Amino acid sequence: MSSLDKMWASFVAIGLMVVASLLISYARTRTQGVLRVVLSLIAFFLFIPILLYMLLSLF
Repeated sequence: MSSLDKMWASFVAIGLMVVASLLISYARTRTQGVLRVVLSLIAFFLFIPILLYMLLSLF
């Protein structure tokens, strides 16, 4: 994998981390009940591709 591809993989991981962080912040401050749980689960499951892109950018 070229250095440029690794850079883009790390940018994608960073972008997904920002999305997950904003989603968690929104869920905890503005929502209640089932919607809060659903948004939190979506943010949690975003960490799977974040982890994969991070590992891809490292190796």
